[in-house]
Amino acid sequence: MNEKMKVVAIADERKVEIKEVRKPAPKADQILMKIKECAICTWEQRTYTRESRMPLPFVGGHEIVGEVAALGTGVNEKEFPIGKKIVARLINVCGKCYFCRRGEENLCVEINNLDSSEMEIPGTGGMGEYLVISASQAYQIPDEIPDEKAVFAEPLACVLNSIEKGRIELGDDVVVLGGGIMGMLHVMCAKLSGARVIMSEPDAERRRIAGALGCDITCNPLETDPVEFIKSVTEGRGAEVVFNTTPISQVAKQAVQMTAYMGRCVMYSSQHPDKPFEISPNWLHNSEAVITGAVSPSVRSFNRAVNLLAKSIINPEKLISGIYTMEKADEAFEAAVRPDTFRIIIKF
Repeated sequence: MNEKMKVVAIADERKVEIKEVRKPAPKADQILMKIKECAICTWEQRTYTRESRMPLPFVGGHEIVGEVAALGTGVNEKEFPIGKKIVARLINVCGKCYFCRRGEENLCVEINNLDSSEMEIPGTGGMGEYLVISASQAYQIPDEIPDEKAVFAEPLACVLNSIEKGRIELGDDVVVLGGGIMGMLHVMCAKLSGARVIMSEPDAERRRIAGALGCDITCNPLETDPVEFIKSVTEGRGAEVVFNTTPISQVAKQAVQMTAYMGRCVMYSSQHPDKPFEISPNWLHNSEAVITGAVSPSVRSFNRAVNLLAKSIINPEKLISGIYTMEKADEAFEAAVRPDTFRIIIKF
């Protein structure tokens, strides 16, 4: 087969190109997915600006929605009929490593070892017209769910993994630090979990949007000490659950400081740059607080994300900042790296 397809490749700093590559063919237990839309994640944005030094050229894309285009041998056509809308969890699950066998597939040792044998340009491959995935990576989603909402399955799944680590109980005070897209998804999920939600975010428009999504209280950390503010609205205790969704280590330190005794502090975001900070061992001893992290979507959280979107329990409409055709991918990436946008989507 010598069929060709188009992909959007990051070719240099702040430069993307549409390239023609070989169209992949599904092998045993694989699905050929026709990509309909792909959102530009922070990871791709950092590669585009060269904050992340991924080798170039690079075809990113993992927040995707598409349809079944062809099946490899061993895939049941009744389970995955041609033309059926699907989303995909584009990380590996080996099923046999220490972490997989403890039900923590998001930490699988093979997580980034994707099958790139059919790819002429390295990457996750979601920013192209077609992608071969394992049948185990595919999740059906109702055809009536708009594509621009279905692409949120992956980021929502990451957030749900974080929410599970936070163990929110009804009536808890939950703080979300940062009003980016992941912060907003944390607000929505925490509110759905029965919490009073408080956001610390310097941008007034993002605070307004957080309120529209269910946030109960907001503060501007540039005008008010966020730690003192949280304590002032929680009778001095601090919050039962704190999620740091920012890449700023000073904010991560504040997240710990505003966590109540017996509380849970979740470091959701990677840190850029990663600057260690001190924690009092005695405070940790006395408070019985739990400080943990959350990375990538588990199989469980991805399945829950698909259900929440499929049943319209979570509606990410307010977090869509623009949809661009593949031909305008350069404009899409420039829009994505602006500080006033949430998710920018490329349509194939």
